[in-house]
Amino acid sequence: MKKIPSIQAVMTPFPHTVDADAPLRLAKRVMNEHEIRHLPVARKGQLVGVLTDRDLKRALDPSLGLPPKNELFVEDVMVHGAYVVETTTPLEQVLLEMADRHIGCALVMREDRLAGIFTTTDACRAFGEHLRRERTGHDGGDDDVA
Repeated sequence: MKKIPSIQAVMTPFPHTVDADAPLRLAKRVMNEHEIRHLPVARKGQLVGVLTDRDLKRALDPSLGLPPKNELFVEDVMVHGAYVVETTTPLEQVLLEMADRHIGCALVMREDRLAGIFTTTDACRAFGEHLRRERTGHDGGDDDVA
């Protein structure tokens, strides 16, 4: 039986972050420039949540009657209590928890510091690579992700 990899094997390392006190327009620019849908949020170097593209779109929707976008800050719309795991957490545990909670990412920590992010895009990539290996019969040894 193959060993189930930890989340560290398939996460995106060193994700971009934004400060909770930053204007929402700055977070939008970071997300657009780097083509990302999840942005970890920090305050004084400590992880405090995550901002998603869905949260951003809702906040900037003029029909909701929110303050003008120049008056909104990341902390006004971010998700507090984001799903956080350690680098050693088994991949299947993270996948099942994300599915159960209907969430699009897990923030990955190592020694109380943000080490990476695991998103549904990362999950699709890992599963696609696994299926390709299964189809071609290639066994990459210990470096296999799934």
